[in-house]
Amino acid sequence: MANQAEIGIKARKDWMGLLARAPDVALMTLWDGIQDCPSFEWLRRPEVGGVMVRGRIGGTGALFNLGEMTVTRCSVVLQDGTVGHGYVQGRSKSKAEAAALIDAMMQTAAADDLQTRLLDPLRLQMQSIKTARAAKAAATKVEFFTLVRGKTDA
Repeated sequence: MANQAEIGIKARKDWMGLLARAPDVALMTLWDGIQDCPSFEWLRRPEVGGVMVRGRIGGTGALFNLGEMTVTRCSVVLQDGTVGHGYVQGRSKSKAEAAALIDAMMQTAAADDLQTRLLDPLRLQMQSIKTARAAKAAATKVEFFTLVRGKTDA
């Protein structure tokens, strides 16, 4: 059975991953609807950089460098001392700031409200995009059949 700290780490990993992958427009639209954003100070202002993306053939092979990806990161501290970090794909400094603030707020009493008003709708939007993309890909699927003619000696 997982202890409370492990559950908290997994939950934080889930919401930070969701924020990192979310389309800019979807996240920022939902974030604009949040009225009670707390005041904060910068620990690290938003900055753009690159990371090396590594992969494995078939998910089990040896690691190889796939290429570089642009990311933006920042860190904030709320007035109560709660620290939030934002790492997002691309060059959107405003998205990184929003992700850091959401991360910090999810560690406070505002977590349940933020989960309901922002993270759950964002998760649903992203799932519907994923489902639509999968349906579009499935529509182009081609099945190949092999017919054996004549007598074969095996």
